[in-house]
Amino acid sequence: MALRHKSAQKRHRQSLKRRAINRSRKSTLKTFVKKAVEAANTGAENAAEMQRKAESLIDKAAKGSTLHRNTAARKKSRLAKRINREAAAQAAK
Repeated sequence: MALRHKSAQKRHRQSLKRRAINRSRKSTLKTFVKKAVEAANTGAENAAEMQRKAESLIDKAAKGSTLHRNTAARKKSRLAKRINREAAAQAAK
């Protein structure tokens, strides 16, 4: 892609930087969601703290332009549902 104009070149550089930042944030978010679910699955005492951290990261991603606010709400809801299901299964054992 030939970017002839200075403004187009700058815009392209900005988009590459933003893409890298968004990818990093999403990756971190996914990691903490997995950790929260694993903590709930094993019945760890810090499961609530891990869930809070994951939800905080989701909110921060939605605050910027990384995630849409409805997507963030859906992710938080699914996380809570999954953790509650794991906790109930753990309590039943």
